[in-house]
Amino acid sequence: MAELRGQIDRVTYTDEESGFTIARVRIGGERTLITCVGPMINPLPGEIIDMTGEWTSHPRYGRQFKVESCRTSVPATVQGIQKYLGSGLIKGIGPVMSKRIVAKFGPGTLDVIENNIERLMEIPGIGKHRLDIIKKAWREQKNIRSVMIFLQGHGVSPSYAARIFKQYGNDSIEIVSENPYRLATDITGIGFLTADRIARRIGFDRESVKRAEAGVLYVLNGLADQGHVYYPEKELLEESRAILEVEEPVVEKALRSLHTRGKIIIDEQGHPDHRAVYLPSFHLAEVRTAERLNALIATPPPERGFDVDDALVRARRTLSIDPAPQQVQAMRSSASCKVMIITGGPGTGKTTIVRAVLAMHDTGRYQIMLAAPTGRAAKRLEESTGREAKTIHRLLEFSGRKGGFQRNRLRPLECDLLIVDEASMIDIVLMHHLLEALPQRSALILVGDVNQLPSIGAGAVLKDSIESGKLPVVELTEVFRQARESAIIMNAHRINRGEFPDISTIRNGLSDFYFIEQEDPEKVLDILLRLVCERIPSRFGFDPVDDIQVLTPMNRGTLGVANLNNELQKALNPREDGVTRGGRTFRIDDKVIQVVNNYDKEVFNGDIGRIVSVDEEQQDIRVLFDDQSSAVYDFTELDELAPAYAVTVHKSQGSEYSAVVIPVTTQHYMMLQRNLLYTAVTRGKKLVVLIGTKKALAIAVKNDRTQRRYTLLRQRLQQ
Repeated sequence: MAELRGQIDRVTYTDEESGFTIARVRIGGERTLITCVGPMINPLPGEIIDMTGEWTSHPRYGRQFKVESCRTSVPATVQGIQKYLGSGLIKGIGPVMSKRIVAKFGPGTLDVIENNIERLMEIPGIGKHRLDIIKKAWREQKNIRSVMIFLQGHGVSPSYAARIFKQYGNDSIEIVSENPYRLATDITGIGFLTADRIARRIGFDRESVKRAEAGVLYVLNGLADQGHVYYPEKELLEESRAILEVEEPVVEKALRSLHTRGKIIIDEQGHPDHRAVYLPSFHLAEVRTAERLNALIATPPPERGFDVDDALVRARRTLSIDPAPQQVQAMRSSASCKVMIITGGPGTGKTTIVRAVLAMHDTGRYQIMLAAPTGRAAKRLEESTGREAKTIHRLLEFSGRKGGFQRNRLRPLECDLLIVDEASMIDIVLMHHLLEALPQRSALILVGDVNQLPSIGAGAVLKDSIESGKLPVVELTEVFRQARESAIIMNAHRINRGEFPDISTIRNGLSDFYFIEQEDPEKVLDILLRLVCERIPSRFGFDPVDDIQVLTPMNRGTLGVANLNNELQKALNPREDGVTRGGRTFRIDDKVIQVVNNYDKEVFNGDIGRIVSVDEEQQDIRVLFDDQSSAVYDFTELDELAPAYAVTVHKSQGSEYSAVVIPVTTQHYMMLQRNLLYTAVTRGKKLVVLIGTKKALAIAVKNDRTQRRYTLLRQRLQQ
């Protein structure tokens, strides 16, 4: 085993999840740099690093030092100090400011910052406000380094140390030592498995009740992420036991303890065959959703103040339409039903119905509101109707600072008719909040395509509501003549019926639907990159970032979201600058997607935007979202964002794009499902390109076995 001391010149790569780092290090006073590879704690340019390891020879990159363990210390040279301070270590000091500081104080710079930090105000550009920022950041980086060293010793990756310190501050080590399972519930991204690994290293008993309770809650939260509102007790015990690797009595004891303390709800009435175990928020949401829908149905609709036949004539004249019988039925129902559902596939006239209903009801006698689950869907609804439409969160005036939805039962919406588009995307919790804020007098129309993928969040609200038989439903099935001219729409309906799509592209010039056959995933990737970057923009005039969206079924693999985003980012935004966190690099102009709900910033899972600034001194980036709202992210919060040149089909729900490109290969075998392919194809407004094999396409079309979601909304509505 060899020992080596040097100064980090630059960090080529670091994975914050594992700590694995590739760094170029200057040994002694030599000019030659060597490559060091291995685990390092938050490596920063300029730091002195003492390493233990061995010399190896990489077949491609040559001689390297493979690091087994290392210890860092602050730099002593002027050049090292300048790199150290300019590396993003301290908020308020970037590369430019670090040069000024080191030019002023020389080798004594770090001593000045440590013992006489007020002297930094002698530097042009540092006033009282910036000094306060630097003071706080300097204190925190010292404390966080000690937390990192402690956690690294217990198997925690460096990326989690910043989050743990942000949550607990100087009490981090004490709290983690006392009950590491708190991490799983308190900190986003740190799940039970990570907390359990820490706990085992600290010496926690494998059969402790704290551990078993944390395991059960971890399993329930994971099942909610898969769409389940509840889970059968027997299956929950089995899954928890498998995760915890303990006997069933230990899990049963944890389940009873959680139930007694109100951490879970065990419902014995909802299902005849099993006891249903809920997280409390989901139980409340499901019960109240059923109660509110039944209460709305039971009360008479508001006084319309117009003759239905006259209103139908007015709508026909205003919109210059000759509605089909199903559409007339929907229009009539809107005048007599308190709650109704309009469902149908693409090209069946759902948007026309919404416009017709607005024309009928727009008498000036009462208030009409329009909403959709996502910013893109709300924008599209607004464009198609010419009336204001909001996301459901904005409609309900969500405020992280004020603690949730400001519109509720005590302060309901001021409307007599609420129309909600893309209702298949509404999960049970959002539906609960929407209905709580809907006044009893108001009518509600839900519009959506029940054959699309269900909501990202837990539940199957639209499907359950239709299957309950309690709500009036108008299903639009006729595809209109203009829509029949679109190969996208006709193929979407073929897929939905379980028929293989028409993949011939000979259609009097340009088509809007293409299939490119290729089996080799690497060649599929090459074709996809050329399509997005060159061929589609030159032939159809679409912007490769704003107009074209790559949709893929999976996250991993050559054609998964992660790799596709890496390749597309290199091709479409090859800037050198940016900030790297967790193996992802974020640059100005990057297209990004929010991957978790952030109620404080009022941005939500699936929101897409562009990075408009990266500030290395303040250590934050600003994102402008599609709805023109913006949010600022500290560098420690960048795990909430991901590149969005490619997204999963699930994340694309509620959005439409001028063009979509979809890889469909047997590499995605586990995700080849009819409703997933149908949803992906229906995201394309003017162009859809599939790249892959006929075999994979056939598997997807034939596979109508969608994962069952455990919900009891249908039964509760029927009760």
